[in-house]
Amino acid sequence: MDGVEATAAIREAEKITGKHLPMVAMTAPALNGDQDRCIVAGMDGYVSKPTRSMELFALIRAFASPNPATNSVL
Repeated sequence: MDGVEATAAIREAEKITGKHLPMVAMTAPALNGDQDRCIVAGMDGYVSKPTRSMELFALIRAFASPNPATNSVL
């Protein structure tokens, strides 16, 4: 199971629990369409390697807020 498949499975389970786990994709050097695949799978954020520390810290801050389910940063 890859990250996209895992995200889809987690999002499906969330339909039952009503909860939302923030998920951010971190990929090797990005290929065309990677970010779109992550959006469709239900991920909340996306960074590609090499990761820029400021971008990663911004994602972490966004999901550390009181209501991360409303903080999609794609």
